[in-house]
Amino acid sequence: MAFALGIASNFLLRFLPATATMIQLIAADLSVPALVLRPPSLRLLGDDNAKESGSNGGNESWRMVMLHNMTDDELLLAASMAPRISSLVQGAPKVAFMFLVRGELPLAPLWERFFHGHTGLFSVYVHPDPSYLGSPEKGSVFYGRRVPSKEARWGQSSIVEAERRLLANALLDTTNEHFVLLSETCIPLYNFTTVYSYLMHSTGATSFIDLFDNASSRGRYKRAMAPAITPAQWRKGSQWFAVDRSLALRVIEDVTYFPVFQRHCSAPCIMDEHYLPTFVAASRCNGNANRTLTYTRWTRGPHPDSYNEVSVGLLEGMRINKNCTDGGGNTSVCYLFARKFPSRALPELLRLAPRVMRFG
Repeated sequence: MAFALGIASNFLLRFLPATATMIQLIAADLSVPALVLRPPSLRLLGDDNAKESGSNGGNESWRMVMLHNMTDDELLLAASMAPRISSLVQGAPKVAFMFLVRGELPLAPLWERFFHGHTGLFSVYVHPDPSYLGSPEKGSVFYGRRVPSKEARWGQSSIVEAERRLLANALLDTTNEHFVLLSETCIPLYNFTTVYSYLMHSTGATSFIDLFDNASSRGRYKRAMAPAITPAQWRKGSQWFAVDRSLALRVIEDVTYFPVFQRHCSAPCIMDEHYLPTFVAASRCNGNANRTLTYTRWTRGPHPDSYNEVSVGLLEGMRINKNCTDGGGNTSVCYLFARKFPSRALPELLRLAPRVMRFG
């Protein structure tokens, strides 16, 4: 507790002058489209002060452009404060697309076509492995959207820490209302207008987190998690989620369940499959559809199927599924995204996108 208060007090001393200036600006002009909270001593990094270092495989210098240089503690605190004045900001609500990746974005050309023409309705955040030194071309929707990252290993606490880091970065923009987690192998199954409308106007649910309870998942529960987390609260689900702003804020502010998972979730417990579903169940979050919006097929044991060959039939089969609900009734659109598609699938995806997904 003392440690947390120390961080908070030190941060607020640096933060309050910026907050006061920002509120004065908002009072003078309520048409400010977006609000980003940060201490004055922390830079938002851009084209003119991009981080440059060394070389990449020869004489070519590389430029790595990041959104800011905040530490995790500073970032989480700033994000937790942002929604408190979001009602002062005007502007179209946006969807934050958060890419948790190892390095390259091999399907970036497909996503570029998906986003084209919809500036102001979306924002992009990319969390690669810190060892990755590449950067998209200037003009790309991914350029300059890299967040300060740390190593994230699937199944371990670091992967959920990366997810929370992405959420916190996206929460700094108070016009972001929905937050979607994606990987470098994900594709959109519909055009942007359909995806945006689905997320913004869903009547039965505002968040889409897969969670279920079965015998096999109960075997991963650790007794040491009690009493904070009980067997009755234990859930399993897909890592890939879409959440509204309210739930995103609750996730980054969680100091009850997340530390318990950090201490006790080790093999066979897989943190990215259990933390968020259990958090939603234990904290009794409302407005969740109890399903993911990302299509994944499992026919090869513990690893999801990968689609090297793409066809109209394959994509249409992912798009058409009437056996799901939106929290208030049945819906004919169950999935907005799908995985896993390797780089070799890109040419065919680009060719079929106008015909099947209706963009590009």
